[in-house]
Amino acid sequence: MTQPRTFGSSINPIMEFEIDPGSIAYTGQDLQRPECILAEKDGTLWVADARGGVMKIRGDGSQELVTQRQSEHFGATRSEAARYLEGTLPNGLAFAANGDLLISNFGTDCLEVMTRDGRSRVLADSVEGEPIGKVNFVLRDSRDRIWVTISTRIKNWMHALRTDLSDGYIARYEDGAFRIVADGFHFTNEIRFDAAEDYLYIVETTGGCISRMRVDEYGNLTGREVFGPSSLGRGAWPDGIAFDSYGNLWGTLVYSDKLFVLTPEGELRVLMDEGDRQRVAALEEAFLRNQVTEEVLFATGRGIAPWMASVTFGGPDLRTVFVGSLKGRRIPCFRSPVAGLPMVHWK
Repeated sequence: MTQPRTFGSSINPIMEFEIDPGSIAYTGQDLQRPECILAEKDGTLWVADARGGVMKIRGDGSQELVTQRQSEHFGATRSEAARYLEGTLPNGLAFAANGDLLISNFGTDCLEVMTRDGRSRVLADSVEGEPIGKVNFVLRDSRDRIWVTISTRIKNWMHALRTDLSDGYIARYEDGAFRIVADGFHFTNEIRFDAAEDYLYIVETTGGCISRMRVDEYGNLTGREVFGPSSLGRGAWPDGIAFDSYGNLWGTLVYSDKLFVLTPEGELRVLMDEGDRQRVAALEEAFLRNQVTEEVLFATGRGIAPWMASVTFGGPDLRTVFVGSLKGRRIPCFRSPVAGLPMVHWK
């Protein structure tokens, strides 16, 4: 058994934690591409949906699809690949200060805002006079600044799954426009601040690692470094991350369907491994040759949350972990030994 590690005067509760498969419950049904999940104190979940909006799942389990009124919607009749490439694809979500939903739209390549009844408008669709690229994730900080990640400038993101491309960047939305604040990432994905907002943690999906940068009082990012292992392992394509209140960074590896944790010291623990090892290995080999195809990519993805994509803490005590995915039709959840770090909308 792994020996408990200490942080300050307390023992890190994650070191002896194991997920009991029998304790995993589910919420939501008939979801489409539930990649990102926002949780509210009253138990309501807001879940990204490929039909062009979000699924509102109430604490009693009832749900309501809220679609963007100005969006073009696509049904389930499209091919598997088309459902991840075409039309409006709400990806990352965040609450604006007034409760509206900020949407990083991976299909329209825009930062959007939607009221809770579906009225939608574009906040930004260009950066420094050029197309934005693949808008992936959006995050609001305690100073009401809006941070956005762009995974790649390549229109078809599948063509960006290669080892030699680092055209991802981070932008901040302010005064009605984007400003690039950090560049040169390997498929920039989710970002999170630590509790004090001293560091911004950055997922580099095709880099196989988590980076971080120091944030000063003006929002400048400096001192880029890798946090934890330089590689999260063979077949490691990190996607979503979230902090718990102890300082552990939870995350997902999307195509290999793993749930992991990095301790405050950067030590890696894998809590769940649901991937098909043979198919993940085939994708890894194609990736290392810069020859990823739809066939080898879409062959991966299985388990309770196929193409495991995000981690969200919710419930009244922030100890329920919800796992988002790209191929799942419902959301698995389980209890954590430690509460999640409250997001800015929770405070």
